[in-house]
Amino acid sequence: MSILLIFIDGLGIGTRSRHNPLLQLGEAAMPLGIFEDEEPVLFGDGRLVRTDACLGVAGRPQSASGQTTILTGVNAPAMLGHHKQGFPNAALRDIINRHSIFLQLQQAGVTRVAFANAYSPRFFDKRPRWVSASTVAVEAAEMKFRTLDDLGAGQALYHDFTNGLLIEAGHRVEPRTPEQAAATLAVIARQHRFTLYEYFLTDRVGHLQDMAGALIILTNLARFVRALLARVDLDHLTVMLTSDHGNVEDLGIRNHTRNPVPTLVWGPAREQLARRVRSLADITPAIVESIKEEG
Repeated sequence: MSILLIFIDGLGIGTRSRHNPLLQLGEAAMPLGIFEDEEPVLFGDGRLVRTDACLGVAGRPQSASGQTTILTGVNAPAMLGHHKQGFPNAALRDIINRHSIFLQLQQAGVTRVAFANAYSPRFFDKRPRWVSASTVAVEAAEMKFRTLDDLGAGQALYHDFTNGLLIEAGHRVEPRTPEQAAATLAVIARQHRFTLYEYFLTDRVGHLQDMAGALIILTNLARFVRALLARVDLDHLTVMLTSDHGNVEDLGIRNHTRNPVPTLVWGPAREQLARRVRSLADITPAIVESIKEEG
């Protein structure tokens, strides 16, 4: 049994408000179109957990501390005493370096682990001063970063799985439909016991309060998830989708929301993972324990 974790930045569970692009999309938003106090119909016998992103700390959840929590199982906001926006600071990097999900799996003897995202040449040529929680998590386990060469070989996806941002930046890569990108991720997930893929455009368009852009991005994202579920073997692969905080579900404000986030689970471990998850701090322990139980 293998697990694929899809991390979506800034996707919360909102209301049926005119500010929620998921409402406008209707069935096209499935399975992401989840609303407060309503039970969605999840194809493929999926499970939904309304997941706490606030973690007992006052204020709006933020990316650096939320992502650190997801990728380690450590309640990072509680450790800091506040939510941390943007990129991990030294304290968060220390948590990730000690508790990265990739490192925990390696220490448990699980060797086939993967971060499916490709990095552009700019990352390697001039490493940014601030890097994401996932980048720190990969480095903590001394894993190799995937490149645009891997992307071209069908062994990676960019964080914009359509490759649109890469093409705009002048890189010579082919555009991908959501369905083509899903097929690539399905191949990568089949090759590994644990795979992580992350997607950020939802948070970006949420901060811009761009309804037109959100409708495009969420439509493509929903197509991507539906196509992925149709291409993988859900008898052997568990697919898990979660987020670090709300944002795109309420374009009436520029800031993150305090809404719960959806954790969606399909596949053979759906019941046990859904039972174990209540907050972002439960994601990594649930995954690691589930894979270890399989041996």
